[in-house]
Amino acid sequence: MYLKRLSLTNFRNFTRLDIDVPRRSVLLVGGNAQGKTSILEAIYFLAALTSFQTNADRQMVNFLEARKTPAVARIVGEYARGTRTHKLEVRLILDAVGVGNGQRLRKEILLDGVKKQASDAVGKFSAVVFVPQMSQIIEGGPDERRRYLNLALAQAVPAYAGVLSDYGKALEQRNALLKALDERGGNADQLEVWDETLARLGAQIIQWRIAAVQELEKQAVRVHLELTRGAEVLRLAYEPSFDPAPKIALKLDAPTDRSNIPLKDIERGFLDRLRGLRSEEISRGVTTIGPHRDELRFLANQIDLGDYGSRGQIRTALLSLKLAEVSWIKERTTQWPVILLDEVMAELDLQRRADLLKYLGQAEQSLLTATDLHMFTPEFVEEAKVWRVINGKVVM
Repeated sequence: MYLKRLSLTNFRNFTRLDIDVPRRSVLLVGGNAQGKTSILEAIYFLAALTSFQTNADRQMVNFLEARKTPAVARIVGEYARGTRTHKLEVRLILDAVGVGNGQRLRKEILLDGVKKQASDAVGKFSAVVFVPQMSQIIEGGPDERRRYLNLALAQAVPAYAGVLSDYGKALEQRNALLKALDERGGNADQLEVWDETLARLGAQIIQWRIAAVQELEKQAVRVHLELTRGAEVLRLAYEPSFDPAPKIALKLDAPTDRSNIPLKDIERGFLDRLRGLRSEEISRGVTTIGPHRDELRFLANQIDLGDYGSRGQIRTALLSLKLAEVSWIKERTTQWPVILLDEVMAELDLQRRADLLKYLGQAEQSLLTATDLHMFTPEFVEEAKVWRVINGKVVM
């Protein structure tokens, strides 16, 4: 898979960009705040329908355009998937709300000219992004790691985004009922329908995550051994809030194999646990177990990198994870994802840079940002396409 053409309208500091994208490595070079990262953000948004820079989509609408009502930003990508070319368009629309200057953002998604829900469009185009601030995947809270898992799975498993969305809606309804039962009383059996829905959807999410972490770990271990010259063994430890594995005595930090647990067994066990926790959860007014509270830990030589990892160890583990994600998506979908790297070279030593460039040579298309070209080998620069990004414009 590769991006053939990118068009931006009123996106960040780009009032207009319409450019063909070559099927190879592209180097986006320029000073800070010129728009290099915004190009990567737009491409990643086509894949994940969310930003790696902000949780507020309205911030991506050009600030001058945002003064109007309505204000519209557009991202359009033409991409090749297999033998076919597709067109994916995302419109970010700021509409007026009530009186005054209030605005509400809505998102329109069109795939080959047909409007789609986000859960149906995510993953049609695939991209893997690596930016320095992604150290939060390891150093941040569990929500950062769940978000990473969700974004990766949404691109690799077509049904994942829809099931996750339905799970979130059911969870919201169940929590609302728990609070109502605590405040006003009532028959706790009202929870049964939401328990069954949560167990059915949650079990599927848990099963997908079990497989994903196991497959990602297999790829990441291989890459990490190469990057550390065999000095460290990386482990990804998935810790589901509801653990379907039988409780047996294991050596500390020994991996738990959940890969062969049938979906029905996960669903049945989850449902039984929800029923058993009803009284406690009513008093707390919140659902205390489920995929929304899962954890993922990264260990190198049995050391938890989130607690004790050095900056170098965390950087290397993340690079291993991202390169593993590229191979994993390729295995899952038969298509190479587009690789997006934002100022990554500045974070790596010479050996790691060489390792990374070697891996990029195996992919179909990659886009990298940098403030100058000195971080790349002359051979890589010679083979790549260089774009100079200056104040929201691309000069070739």
